[in-house]
Amino acid sequence: MFDKNQKLEISPEQLDVIEAALQTQSKILNLQAAAGGAAARDRLNAVKRTLATIAQQRPAEPRRCPAPRLSWLSFSRIAD
Repeated sequence: MFDKNQKLEISPEQLDVIEAALQTQSKILNLQAAAGGAAARDRLNAVKRTLATIAQQRPAEPRRCPAPRLSWLSFSRIAD
């Protein structure tokens, strides 16, 4: 079988725009599907699958280590 996927080169900013547009489209289709549109439900499912694929293939954002919290008790220990 042949692989039908095509590789595209897009910037992270472009990917953000595409993802935001798909989120908006998902909301519109959800309303249309709730009103009884079978075609809208099918399209909504396709949009949701695409959003899930984007989320899976998006590089993981680096986790930042939380800064240690200093309390008043900590300051009093430092002052001693």
